[in-house]
Amino acid sequence: HLDWKVLSRTDRYYVKQYEEETNLSANILLDCSGSMDYGSEDTITKFEYGCYLAALLSYLLIRQRDSVGLVLFDDRIRLRMPPRSTAMHLNEMMKQLERCQPGQPTRVAGIFHDLAETFKRRCLIIIISDLYDEPEAVLRAFAHFRHKKHDVIVYHVLDKSELELDFDQVFNLVDQETGEKLQVDPAFVREDYRQRIQEFIDTYRRACRQSGVDYITTDTQVPYDLMLTAYLDKRARLK
Repeated sequence: HLDWKVLSRTDRYYVKQYEEETNLSANILLDCSGSMDYGSEDTITKFEYGCYLAALLSYLLIRQRDSVGLVLFDDRIRLRMPPRSTAMHLNEMMKQLERCQPGQPTRVAGIFHDLAETFKRRCLIIIISDLYDEPEAVLRAFAHFRHKKHDVIVYHVLDKSELELDFDQVFNLVDQETGEKLQVDPAFVREDYRQRIQEFIDTYRRACRQSGVDYITTDTQVPYDLMLTAYLDKRARLK
């Protein structure tokens, strides 16, 4: 169960910084594929983290009289709520986040291309995903959004164990989307794995910088308020 009481604390902390009405329109794209259902024993899952982040961002936008929409996707679009700026709309978004259960395969790049053709009005697109798709394909989709004149913020959400492979013993690696299992001895693969995951992240970071996409990597142990900084900076520039 997600505790939305944190929204009131966020309100007191952030809203005083941005009091001007801007008529900004935003769409939050939240990945609800099976890979997002992963989380270390001592942390929430990537999807739960994404839900909190989506809720906080939505609250801030509507509190500032901007409009925000929500898209939940895996290998298809599971939910699409067009941007609105009412309290009733925010309440329905919270209900949909509560109801959503991740578990299906992902199709990040294809979904983004589809959406790029349907967002007719220029908007701020906020992506929350682990981006487990071919980076080159996903980056082409980001470029598609930019070609359509949208501003884009990407929150690349990963679990700490995905970044460090910090396990002490041999374990079974289970694909959250296919169920496929692989026995892994971290002592033998850790160094190579860390290099590959860093290359994966660096590929996104470099390309996003070149294309004008705001790219933020985070793991699920990082407090949400720190992750909101990039959004607030972007919003200030859009005024």
